[in-house]
Amino acid sequence: MDYIKFYLMKFLRNLLASILGSLVAFMIVVGMFFIFMALVGSVDNGVVVKKNSVLELRFVAPILDYTGKDDTDPFAALWTEELGLDEILHAIEVAKDDDNIQGISLTTGFLQAGVTQTREIRKALIDFKSSGKFVMAHADVYAQRDYYLATAADEVYLNPVGVVDFKGLATEVLFYKELQEKSGIKMEVIRHGKYKSAVEPFLSDTMSDENRTQIKELITSIWSVIVDDIAESRNITPQNLNIIADTLGGRTPEYAVASGLLDGALHYDEYVSLLKEKIGVAEDDDLNYVKLEDYIQIAGKKRIRTGADKVAVIYAQGEILGGEGGKDYIGQGLIVDALHKAVDNESVKAIVLRVDSPGGSALVSDIIWREMQLAKEEKPLVVSFGNIAASGGYYIGVGGDKIFAEPTTITGSIGVFGTIPNVHQLAENIGVNAEQVGTNKNSVDYSFFEPMTDSFRNVMQESIEETYDTFLDRVSKGRNMPVERVNEIAQGRVWSGVDAQALGLVDELGNLDDAIVAAADMAGLEDYGIRKYPKYKSGFDQFMEDLGGVKAKIGETIIKEEIGTEAYDILKEFKQFTKQEGVQAKMPFSLKIK
Repeated sequence: MDYIKFYLMKFLRNLLASILGSLVAFMIVVGMFFIFMALVGSVDNGVVVKKNSVLELRFVAPILDYTGKDDTDPFAALWTEELGLDEILHAIEVAKDDDNIQGISLTTGFLQAGVTQTREIRKALIDFKSSGKFVMAHADVYAQRDYYLATAADEVYLNPVGVVDFKGLATEVLFYKELQEKSGIKMEVIRHGKYKSAVEPFLSDTMSDENRTQIKELITSIWSVIVDDIAESRNITPQNLNIIADTLGGRTPEYAVASGLLDGALHYDEYVSLLKEKIGVAEDDDLNYVKLEDYIQIAGKKRIRTGADKVAVIYAQGEILGGEGGKDYIGQGLIVDALHKAVDNESVKAIVLRVDSPGGSALVSDIIWREMQLAKEEKPLVVSFGNIAASGGYYIGVGGDKIFAEPTTITGSIGVFGTIPNVHQLAENIGVNAEQVGTNKNSVDYSFFEPMTDSFRNVMQESIEETYDTFLDRVSKGRNMPVERVNEIAQGRVWSGVDAQALGLVDELGNLDDAIVAAADMAGLEDYGIRKYPKYKSGFDQFMEDLGGVKAKIGETIIKEEIGTEAYDILKEFKQFTKQEGVQAKMPFSLKIK
């Protein structure tokens, strides 16, 4: 027995030593990896901008308003997949005065950005041309948004067998009423606002007249802005552009050139030869390209505005869910902390809140709104709306001193709703019966396994109405409008930025830079710098967090690959509805303009 015990203990000691050795080795490898990446990141990735260079814009990654990269974090570029609109605009502005950059080549395809973000990049490219430098564009296929961006160029070219998708805007709404009936899983819905159709897909199999009206008017207004912009750049009347869209006048390169949408049809090598000719490079010599992602790293070290006084820009983007928040969703944690930091920082003289959100939790929206009220008592506070400022997104924005929106911003949606999942029918179908026991009349207020009672529905409806009235009051005071007038244009309806200004929901049409200038003027600043908030988790912190979620991420990837992107998005959207808690002030429908 002693012999066996001796060898057992020896085996356990060796096993423990092996485990500890493996862990130590793993930590050493990880440490060496991060040290290596830090050294790589500290030398600008070896990028050198040579004379007669062309800045190449491809936009292969999704574009957010802000990625929250820490300039001191060497891993920021490594771990952040998305591009920040702020980084893109800054890089183009720096390139405008960079003597080594002769022009910009735009070769993007299937741009992953909102209409408003696209318009801001487009305006930056037009401003770049004011320096006397060129912007050229080429693509194998122009999706509609890509073509809109490309029309900022001096010349627009297409592959000889390509196509320009120019046909007007459209969107699609999916309905789940029959799916609920077949599956036995339904969403119990309580709402206020005849246009509050975020929950319509769970109540009907067809689109209501009110919803169809608001969608048609919204996309028509946005389309008018796009057409007017293209008309100015391409010297084609808006009327003719609409005829081209109706007749699919860009479906072949020949038609697109004849209609004026394009300047010609060229293979990519022919397009490169044209670029060489523009900057005087011999045909046999290589063209000096600088990728946007690389140039962003260089441009990030250069400040356009350098004053000691600062304007703080706080980014609030994504659905409003509560908690800490991040670059993909809004929580009260990071936003409230950013407002406090901006107020407490003596060098910050004014604040701009940049909003890009379809809304979400009414409670969290009100928490942020309250902090906005406190902040503007201390310093001027201007709000800039991006792609979307709807429901809760508009709720928090109305707390500012002044509101800017782009003409294409989806704005308003002043209305609320509540959704609660119910599996009573499914439970009944599979033989599950739930019994409840409580101490008081309302201690068992709701069960997922039982139909919603009238008393509980009444309580929920009361909460919805109270929240809606509060929302109206916030807008009434923020916009200096009678509550009755707010109610007329509310009811959950969404508007374009153009219509929102006409209705008094926003003050001026303009981009983020316009809002920054306005905030600086309100603070009496002439020379000032920019300070951005919040800073998100570092690349290392995010990497260590993600180690615990690798299995889940792999599962999501497999599902997406198996059922396809569109089906996965539907599944994800349905899942998000089941996770909603409390009263929602959210955009009235899932809108993907295409």
